[in-house]
Amino acid sequence: MSADNINGSLSVPLRNALNSIQCIRDRVRDGESNESDGDFNLSNFWDTLNQAVKAVSQEATKLSLAFSRPPLPSLQDAEKLSESILKSLLTLSTVYYWLPKSYGVTLRRQVREATVGVLEGVTQLLEVILSLPLHSLTQEQLTSTGGVWTACDLFAQLPRDNKAALLVVLSAQIGVVKDATEEIEQALAEAQDPFSDILDDGDDDENPRGNQDTYWSEKDRQVIGPCQGLMKASAVCLRKLASAVQANGDINVPQNVAQLDDLADISMEISPGIDDLALCLYPPMDYSGVDSNVSKLAALLRKLLEIISF
Repeated sequence: MSADNINGSLSVPLRNALNSIQCIRDRVRDGESNESDGDFNLSNFWDTLNQAVKAVSQEATKLSLAFSRPPLPSLQDAEKLSESILKSLLTLSTVYYWLPKSYGVTLRRQVREATVGVLEGVTQLLEVILSLPLHSLTQEQLTSTGGVWTACDLFAQLPRDNKAALLVVLSAQIGVVKDATEEIEQALAEAQDPFSDILDDGDDDENPRGNQDTYWSEKDRQVIGPCQGLMKASAVCLRKLASAVQANGDINVPQNVAQLDDLADISMEISPGIDDLALCLYPPMDYSGVDSNVSKLAALLRKLLEIISF
């Protein structure tokens, strides 16, 4: 590290904090919740979590400002800043662990992702402070600080219960399926057989014309039609499920909370299934892949419909 970067004893507390935060991040990714929910209060959890996130944002701002302009903080001040940001992140991760799985794995997953996002944001900020030239607020440092703020702001948008968490999942899946369907439709509209005005696909199969790997044959298009129908049916199924959850989803009984998690898990398999099917449809068409992925997607939709018992 050059003389214009943080070095020597001043970097030690920052690096120690960085190492500790990386460990916290890894534990949060893999950690388990508090299984005892006897004294758990969801409203209190959100109040405390929001306070913890606000504290992280404030401490990250202090840290960034302290190293953005001369004079540099003293070693004692650097230690205090490092301890404060670390303490705020420990508090945030501790509050996250309060949320029991019994309140919904889907909800907890989204809170975990948001918590990891904050931890990663602060990690990046510390790495930038340690590596970039001093005495000026660089664009990279501004970007990293803004990244922490953005990650903290996401907590205000988190779903507050497992029903709302499932609706977030369904909304995302509907969007992905819609995009994949529209991409196929656009590709069909733009694709053109360069020999279509000379020969048709009923001509001699022994003498294929041109490079048919770059366009759809008439046979391909006949296969695509039903596949498009299945893709659209998937979107309709997801939209109807979202409406049913919105109207009748129950979070007051553990069994119903678990059912919402089951619906979320299956729903999250649909968009990858749509993507896999769509990839097989592009020329040169993979007919065996189409058959396999159609069967898998249809099975997913049947399983989804079987679980719904609102």
